[in-house]
Amino acid sequence: MGKTIFIWIVKLIAVIILVQTLFFKFTGAEESVYIFTKLGIEPFGRIGSGIVELIASILILIPRTTLLGALIGFGTMLGAIFSHLFVLGIVVKNDGGELFTLAIITLLCCAILIFQNKNKIPDLLHFKI
Repeated sequence: MGKTIFIWIVKLIAVIILVQTLFFKFTGAEESVYIFTKLGIEPFGRIGSGIVELIASILILIPRTTLLGALIGFGTMLGAIFSHLFVLGIVVKNDGGELFTLAIITLLCCAILIFQNKNKIPDLLHFKI
């Protein structure tokens, strides 16, 4: 019972962080536009990453698809972290490193979910029609 509650808390942390950024990405908030302009992928990268994060969030919440959602979330956050380290910097527009920290927390939550569902990885490789 305790393990189940822990996993749901991890899922909710990842999903809340992923979903809360969607408002900024989909409304074209100044900070979001700045980030994706600096990366050279505005507006398509901003909107595209928002769509990917929305899909990952939904998949994480569905027990049958948690592994797939966590893998997508992990990859997306890895990209965000690399963007911070190599292009944006850890602090973006005086945010005190908040976006970078949230990306790391989400990456860790997704890693926990991947590890918890590692026995399902072979199922991802088998296409059932």
